Amino acid sequence: MCGILGLCLADKTANAAPELFEGSLFLQHRGQDAAGITTSGPRGRFFQCKGNGMARDVFTPQRLSGLVGNFGIAHLRYPTAGSSAGSEAQPFYVNSPYGISLSHNGNLVNTLQLRKYLDESVHRHINTDSDSELLLNVFASELDKYNKARVNNEDIFNALKGVMDMCRGAYACSGLLAGYGLFAFRDPNGIRPLLFGERVNVNGKTDYMVASESVVLKAHNFKKFRDILPGEAVIVQKSGHVEFRQLVPIQNYTPDIFEYVYFARPDSVLDGISVYHTRLAMGAKLAENIKGIFEGKDISKEIDVVIPVPDTSRNSALECAVTLNLPFREGFVKNTYVGRTFIMPDQKKRVSSVRRKLNAMESEFKDRNVLLVDDSIVRGTTSKEIIQMAREAGAKKVYFASAALNLNQYHRYDYI
Repeated sequence: MCGILGLCLADKTANAAPELFEGSLFLQHRGQDAAGITTSGPRGRFFQCKGNGMARDVFTPQRLSGLVGNFGIAHLRYPTAGSSAGSEAQPFYVNSPYGISLSHNGNLVNTLQLRKYLDESVHRHINTDSDSELLLNVFASELDKYNKARVNNEDIFNALKGVMDMCRGAYACSGLLAGYGLFAFRDPNGIRPLLFGERVNVNGKTDYMVASESVVLKAHNFKKFRDILPGEAVIVQKSGHVEFRQLVPIQNYTPDIFEYVYFARPDSVLDGISVYHTRLAMGAKLAENIKGIFEGKDISKEIDVVIPVPDTSRNSALECAVTLNLPFREGFVKNTYVGRTFIMPDQKKRVSSVRRKLNAMESEFKDRNVLLVDDSIVRGTTSKEIIQMAREAGAKKVYFASAALNLNQYHRYDYI
């Protein structure tokens, strides 16, 4: 999971970097490992700043001042593939052909085949373990087939179709082609979200933005926006001309459920669906399942209080408590300076991080039967530690419910 942005300002004398930085702050929850921005202007030169850390730390005022140009892309990274090395911070760049910079959100599943193809067939050097660099070089090799001094929209769309034909997995991407403009595309299954927005500026001209979540577009006054469809691409030329094209048929419209459960902000709307209302519906459905488990019993005598596991489970937990007519209380205090634990590279780090991230308030647990509601269960690491913390805080009985569950873990614990 990562966050991506792309911006084209109609004013060719304006700089896109400050607005890309502000947009990155709205997507910081999607990637806290690294951040990067690449900008470009009508003459085609790229300016780049990227590194490990939060956006506010990477993009200092001095560094932002060096990012000039009215076009730009940005990236917030979680290291789901490759490593946490600074060399794998995005956007990635290749100088041939034409100069291309790319930001990628997703994961490819046929990386071994792609790496072999790039090495043996088109002889392109891959310098990192990142699948994003593979995707960029596949696009570059497809574009290189035209062997032209200058490409056009038709060439770019055909090259992107070649990417979709070769690459398997999840990808939502924004990119720059030097001296040409901005492009963006989404995999044929629509696994990762990507939206396109328009904004009329003070001069009456139109600016364009692509983003992983609608909240960024709304915050920057892009009132007209839509989802880029699975298998669709868009090109915004430096002249301001915009063209969409469906490159391959939609295979399956299957957005990742974790976008609604966990990844996205609740105030975002993805693929026309409100994240917030989705989480409320999950809480109501969870409550109905709990009623079925306690069929014939007075739930208020079995459960004293509903407590969410912060932060993203709060919406589901509150709706669950309302539906069950049970008290809702905050029992865990979260340390916001500890990152998401499920993405950490080894089990030992995940276990220790749970304890650093959450602290149980004894007053809300002592001598009570508590229902803990979490947003999801991936490996069970967090769940097991949280149940133990609740017991240590004095809970008489602990029930654990989840809005989403990895069924491979189901047999290991007594979940609702």
